[in-house]
Amino acid sequence: MFHEEFEAPAALRDAIKCFWHNRWDFGAQPSSFEVLPDGYAEIIFCFGGVARDGVALSSPFMMGLLNRPVVFEAAGRLEIIGVRCYPWTVFDLLGLPPGKRGVQAFEHSIAALQPVLAAHVAAGNIAAAVAEVQRYFLHAPAQVRLAVDGTLSKAGAALRDAGGALPVSAVAAAAHATVRTLERKFKQSSGHTVKDVSGLIRFEQLRNRLWNAPGVNLADLASELGYTDQSHLSREFKRYSGATPAAFARKAQQGKQAMDEDFVAFVQAPRED
Repeated sequence: MFHEEFEAPAALRDAIKCFWHNRWDFGAQPSSFEVLPDGYAEIIFCFGGVARDGVALSSPFMMGLLNRPVVFEAAGRLEIIGVRCYPWTVFDLLGLPPGKRGVQAFEHSIAALQPVLAAHVAAGNIAAAVAEVQRYFLHAPAQVRLAVDGTLSKAGAALRDAGGALPVSAVAAAAHATVRTLERKFKQSSGHTVKDVSGLIRFEQLRNRLWNAPGVNLADLASELGYTDQSHLSREFKRYSGATPAAFARKAQQGKQAMDEDFVAFVQAPRED
């Protein structure tokens, strides 16, 4: 598997974390792979067949915030151009109503990019493909482009700076808002509560640490990441991943050499059926 990331232009950084490209060669036989939750929403353009629960996914599709792992299936060569968005900006960015939806198809003018991107990907010109997506958002209609609420931007920055380990009252204070106002704005923009998002951001930090340092002491990690204790850490990890921290760490130790040491993004290690 090959992975690369592209920094978002300055004008988009309040709404988009980055753009990225993944490439796999799965071989002739269908293989399954698992995606774990994190604190981002993704807009996904696929080149090559990918399915979920045996149903082929059309491109592009969206992955909102997940509360459990999602398994996809693919065969042959699969490439993806992804847009990693903050969950409080992705729906406004696309001009779509918010909701608690994980993997979802959506109808949108951005789908017109699919054949253009496919041509660039087929030619191996990934930078040109990413530039096309960036141009789309930079020149999107004014009512859609960069509709980033200042309160949400400040709250989101505080959440990410703290790795999700902030009480809602502290997030509201950082955003210069009341808890009630902040919760209303989060719900209206993302379909999720501040607590939902902060829990996923903290899980993302935990997941990444276990992937990169499988032998880390869990009690120390619980204290560092703001969990009450090791039991709390273990419960929250299993809630989002379906596995214990120890089982995930063993899997990481066995398989992460196939990836960049700091890469825990759209796809985790391929899973054998």
